[in-house]
Amino acid sequence: MKFGSMSRRALACALITLAAAPAVALAQDQKPIEWVVGYAAGGGSDTVARTIAEEMGKSLKRTIIVSNKPGAATNIAADYVAKSKDYGNIMFTADFATLAANPALFAKLPYDAEKDFVPVGMLARFPLLLVVHPSNPANNLKEFIAWVKANPNGANFASAGAGSPQHLAAELFKERTGLALQHVAYRGGAPAVIDLVGGQIPFALMDSATVQQYVVSGKLKALGVASKERLKNFPDVPTLSEQGLGGFDASAWQGLVVPKGTPPETVAALNRTLQAALASTPVKARLETLSLEALPGTPQQMTSYVHAERERWGALIRKNQIRLD
Repeated sequence: MKFGSMSRRALACALITLAAAPAVALAQDQKPIEWVVGYAAGGGSDTVARTIAEEMGKSLKRTIIVSNKPGAATNIAADYVAKSKDYGNIMFTADFATLAANPALFAKLPYDAEKDFVPVGMLARFPLLLVVHPSNPANNLKEFIAWVKANPNGANFASAGAGSPQHLAAELFKERTGLALQHVAYRGGAPAVIDLVGGQIPFALMDSATVQQYVVSGKLKALGVASKERLKNFPDVPTLSEQGLGGFDASAWQGLVVPKGTPPETVAALNRTLQAALASTPVKARLETLSLEALPGTPQQMTSYVHAERERWGALIRKNQIRLD
């Protein structure tokens, strides 16, 4: 039969069948899908993966098991996935560190951030908040800058680790303000916040998922948002850009990737399922409670976003000679 002679109804049915084929193929393979996360269980990255995996699993009619492989700034997990040939059965939360920062922070990586992974789609953005201990006299950016300048030795800031989004955002903040700031790296956001709440360290640019409960309870004070727009959960906290640092924008983010060699139809099916999950009520509600922003989109959009972020933060890392090896 010639294509032009096919009825509209028959054509529509054929196209629907073709579009659904990859998802059906995935559903028919009953082997559990392994979703690798490069951080320990219980953290923000783990929570996001488990929340989205539950919804994707329902659509695919497959079990998705989250596998935590923390260490080496996500390099252990990235290497594991990059070397996998289990196409269609393995996915990876590739984040700011994996795809944007690590290529500049390390002289040699066990994986190639550009060549070893195929983007499925972005997951979420983690906004950063400038937070201080409640005893700090500053209530906004202007007062905070004045407070730092009044201290002969400047001020220390905490981060979730050297080369983390929190660290690099604070380096950008230091560059833009000209303040004398010294970095104190912690092994994760949780221990950093413990010392912030305890008053052992004066401030940090920390992700909303980690500090939200402490800001709400009054154990930490939020002076500004590092994103372009205010956060829905903190409408009264102005952005740093509003307070004089025009265009300041820094955040942590995550995307979903699969190893190179995964069939294009499988990637397309996973992207469709991911978009449906991000639009679902349970996922939207969970992300909102953590002040996280869902980032729906195509694999191509993820590629463009990651490339821009790699260029941007790579330049900052090289300028400040920040190395992790």
